[in-house]
Amino acid sequence: MDDGLNAEQRSAVNTLAGPLLVLAGAGTGKTRVVTVRIAKLIRQGIQPDRILAVTFTNKAAAEMKERVGAQLGKRLKSMPVVSTFHSHCVRVLRCHIRKLGYPEKFAIYDRGDQESLARGVLREIRVPGEMLKPSDLLFHIGNWKTKCIRPQDAEAVAETDKEHLAAIAYRRYQAKLKTLGAVDFDDLLLLTEQLFTESQEALREEANRFDHLLIDEYQDTNGSQYRIVKALASGHRNLCVVGDDDQSIYGWRGAEVQHILRFARDWPDATVVRLEQNYRSTAEILEMSNRLIAFNKTRHPKVLKPSRSGGPKPRVEQFKTETEEAEGVVADIQRLLLSPDWEPRDFAILFRTNEQPRAFETELRKVKLPYVLIGGMSFFDRREVRDLLAYLKLLASPDDEVAARRIINTPPRGIGNKTIEQLTSAAVQEGISLWEVMHRPGPMQALAPVARQAVTSFCELIKSFRARVEGGESLVDITRSLLTAIKYEDDLTRTCADENETQARWAAVEEVVNALGAYESKARKPDLRKFIDDVALGDSEFDNEKDKQLKKNAIALMTMHSAKGLEFPHVYVVGLEEGLLPHHRSVEADGDAIDEERRLCYVGVTRAEERLTLTMALTRMKWGKPRETIPSRFLFELIGQADNPHARSAAHAAPARPAQGRRKTGRATSTTRTSPPKKTAAKKAAPKKNVAKKSTSTRPASQRPAGTPPPRKGQRKP
Repeated sequence: MDDGLNAEQRSAVNTLAGPLLVLAGAGTGKTRVVTVRIAKLIRQGIQPDRILAVTFTNKAAAEMKERVGAQLGKRLKSMPVVSTFHSHCVRVLRCHIRKLGYPEKFAIYDRGDQESLARGVLREIRVPGEMLKPSDLLFHIGNWKTKCIRPQDAEAVAETDKEHLAAIAYRRYQAKLKTLGAVDFDDLLLLTEQLFTESQEALREEANRFDHLLIDEYQDTNGSQYRIVKALASGHRNLCVVGDDDQSIYGWRGAEVQHILRFARDWPDATVVRLEQNYRSTAEILEMSNRLIAFNKTRHPKVLKPSRSGGPKPRVEQFKTETEEAEGVVADIQRLLLSPDWEPRDFAILFRTNEQPRAFETELRKVKLPYVLIGGMSFFDRREVRDLLAYLKLLASPDDEVAARRIINTPPRGIGNKTIEQLTSAAVQEGISLWEVMHRPGPMQALAPVARQAVTSFCELIKSFRARVEGGESLVDITRSLLTAIKYEDDLTRTCADENETQARWAAVEEVVNALGAYESKARKPDLRKFIDDVALGDSEFDNEKDKQLKKNAIALMTMHSAKGLEFPHVYVVGLEEGLLPHHRSVEADGDAIDEERRLCYVGVTRAEERLTLTMALTRMKWGKPRETIPSRFLFELIGQADNPHARSAAHAAPARPAQGRRKTGRATSTTRTSPPKKTAAKKAAPKKNVAKKSTSTRPASQRPAGTPPPRKGQRKP
């Protein structure tokens, strides 16, 4: 049967029962395998809604749903449940969270809400800002939560004075969240895990909903996600996990690569299928990629095999300074854009840190080439968006204290800071919400008459619009009326620097209303709380900012973390220097941290389809002075100038028979991962000292062998 699958892909698709590990290397057609397998399960008689597929991004979930529908070619009475981890946990908690002492209609706090709450907590325990800022507290709390450390255990693991203070504040923060009937993003996983541990009834009910469970990007699971998956699949054991340990790059946010490495130990009867046929990159790029990743000590052994031959050898370029590095890369892009075969969207410049793109932006502006910087300010961080969402949150749940505090005097309505402090103090003393305090005669009588009238008017405004929501009126109509009633556009005109800023901010407000309209048109029974949940989870109708940027015909500038899941014909991996890649924090930690940095470099180079360029600067500015750099150890590993017993078989692997013709690809295609760990320790590749001293000017790549850095004065080539 010619289904367009290779032998390994077909093996994964046809393994329909029991534990299955699909090790899907970069560019090996993972998404196709997953969706064809789901479609086959349905054709074999499995009820679609008895299949749960869990991904890490809403984009991946949407793509999976669309592809499964296309595979089946007909409208089903039900569809597979395709969801992100967090979205699925919200659904579980909405059904069962009362068992943990939370209200069914709990609020999900975003980063801004968390900062407001953290600020209040630090004020209550009298910790000055210079000792522990709200952002510092949230960093520690987030770090503990990703490691599944509960408030009562944080003090035991705290080491510094600041961490001990944060541990005390963590207890107060978590208690306050529960009092307010709210959870933060990390709680969605932790509370679901807690629910399954404490309530066998809830676990049984949720596990019995599905007969098949599929987890995408399994190497990115943290401890809570791992235990949730195990709990849900232990009964039927029909668990398929797809991933690649070689692309596990999120250790800093709790992901544990060991989960995919030990899958066969956790599920001894598991079938393991390796997808190694790469349909993205040329043989030359894959040879370099395989050589690099083979240096990692603990991994599932796997070699990416090209489906097509040819293509230029990857180039290594070194420049005197980071400014010349930017000039050289941009000049190369300019030259290639003279060809009608390429457009700006075919190019990506990938870097390790958020400080690196400045020089590239400067140069791109100078030569007037279009570019997008991926990962800038989120749409949801805009003041006007946060204001409107706070109003909507208050209409859905008036006890949402963070939302109430944000907009009680926005736009200004005569409720000053002193009044807000009085009301907040009364709320803390009485252990009730700000909304309740505003309806208590005692605290209200303590206010000045003008302030009391302003607070009363605010309450009447919210109650009148809440009545319209509960009456089932159109959410779009309610929101537009609300914006008119509070004269929000007038307030933007008053506070913005010029008309252009006013229009831009008002356009962002309109985007929120548009998203609400899109949600309302699709929902069978529109619910404001559901819309707000979707926004908090990133499931809303708002166009994902990253995807929106990538749709533009512009050169992409992004970190290697942001580039995961994407592909481009031309890729420049820049700043290949010790301290940048690998990052200095990882160099200091060494060990597993270096392995993750190597995986990050591997993700960067495997984004390239046709042409890969690696660059470094011989000096880089530090505090206003040029400092000499050391070439990255990864650079030597990539070009075969470092010893590694693991690398030899990978570097000299026989290429697969190339497929005919060049594959036409889109910009954003999902990627994948790899295989049982070897005990042999890889020798650490130390940079060769005779490579990174002073420079001569960089010669054009055409005048020297491809894949080698230019020589330096008085020194040999690497």
